[in-house]
Amino acid sequence: MPNPDKKKAYQKVVAARAHYDQVLAQTDAAMLALRTPAPGTNEVTITNAMHNQVTAPLWSAEAALDRAEAAHQKIPVRLPLGELSPGQQVLDTETKLITHAIRMAAFNTATTLAREIRTNTGYARATEEAHTLARQALTGSGDIDTTTPGYLIIRLDPLPTARATTAIRELCQHLTTTQIRYPGTGLILRYEIKNRP
Repeated sequence: MPNPDKKKAYQKVVAARAHYDQVLAQTDAAMLALRTPAPGTNEVTITNAMHNQVTAPLWSAEAALDRAEAAHQKIPVRLPLGELSPGQQVLDTETKLITHAIRMAAFNTATTLAREIRTNTGYARATEEAHTLARQALTGSGDIDTTTPGYLIIRLDPLPTARATTAIRELCQHLTTTQIRYPGTGLILRYEIKNRP
């Protein structure tokens, strides 16, 4: 797994580098001021003590940058999952494949419903909001009714807005006309929207 400490250490390197650049600019400005003679004089004498005093913050910033870079280099890029999250396990290949298959099926379902909303409903903003509306319908609540012989009725609760509810009602009517049987049974799927109380 990616080591989260590596990213934190890199942020410290970025901050140290920015601080170094800032101090470097300040040091250059200070050195220029030292080398510039005062009005009325032709030469300037810069002593070692003056030079050291001006450059001391730069050496300190450079040392801090070196320490940050060295600390960043020492941290491994990846760690075993057990070290980051004790008790968690990496999924075996079959479980991963099943998980990916479920995700792909869910994505395909949502995409198909969004396409059906665009083509088989009168929803005015279907081009921009079809995927959002399909997600709302899939995550909303409802009931499953098996009391009608030969049918499996999916009865959804109304959505938050009237126009969204109307669009999903039209989608339900369209899906019901396809007369799809629930897999492994002889029951025909019927979709409905509950009336508001």
